[in-house]
Amino acid sequence: MALVARWSKEAEDTFDEIIEYLEDNWTEREIQNFVRKAHKVIGQIEKNPYQFKASRFREIRKALITKHSSLFYFVNEADKIIELYTFWDNRQNPKKLKH
Repeated sequence: MALVARWSKEAEDTFDEIIEYLEDNWTEREIQNFVRKAHKVIGQIEKNPYQFKASRFREIRKALITKHSSLFYFVNEADKIIELYTFWDNRQNPKKLKH
């Protein structure tokens, strides 16, 4: 089952926030590694959307990108899309999660 990923505004914003953090605190190499890993995980999700475990939120799944970051997404089989909700820094307080 191959579906297409669709980025929400929040996913775009939180992805950009992680990139900005990496630009301020790490090297170009770490930025490229993060981007590569994120796109690899999204590709995996598109090919096999249920390979990552369900989160504590109803029907939302959590994919680990690095030990410090995850991606929350929803499988919308009716529209044949993967809705990317948010990128998350795993070091944050989980109570701040909206999804």
